[in-house]
Amino acid sequence: MMIIRLAQKEDLQQIMSIYAYARKQMMCSGNAKQWGNDKPSLETIQEDIDKRQSFVLINQACICGVFAFIIGDDPTYQVIEGGSWLNDAPYGTIHRIAANGQVNGIFAAALAFCENKIQNIRIDTHADNQIMQHLLKKHGFQQCGCIYVEDKTQRIAYQKICSRH
Repeated sequence: MMIIRLAQKEDLQQIMSIYAYARKQMMCSGNAKQWGNDKPSLETIQEDIDKRQSFVLINQACICGVFAFIIGDDPTYQVIEGGSWLNDAPYGTIHRIAANGQVNGIFAAALAFCENKIQNIRIDTHADNQIMQHLLKKHGFQQCGCIYVEDKTQRIAYQKICSRH
């Protein structure tokens, strides 16, 4: 069984190793543009930890995944093109989710954790990220349109209204 806890500064090396592995996997699967060679940055991850919005997934005493979960308005989600959000209710956003490739079910475990916190979950991904698009559809997310992230590149935006609340 996986445990999810807040990431700590001591986890930073393992977290950055997971992101390096994820970038390599993204490139191998045709998604070289989403994170390139340097995203997420060390500064971004340190900020996530400082703001207590970075979480690690632990299986058998090993960190096997990481994600950021931020409850509140995401500035890049204020404008959506080619569609609309499912509602205007408060939401949490999953960002920077990655796994070390050793354990299955990272996305499902992270999603279950987030669903227990708030009814509306939003997430975005690059058009080339076929793996994430498959996971989002599999887990009941609805495609809502397109948004633009901080570097002005386009992402497909998704939302899920959780039935647990």
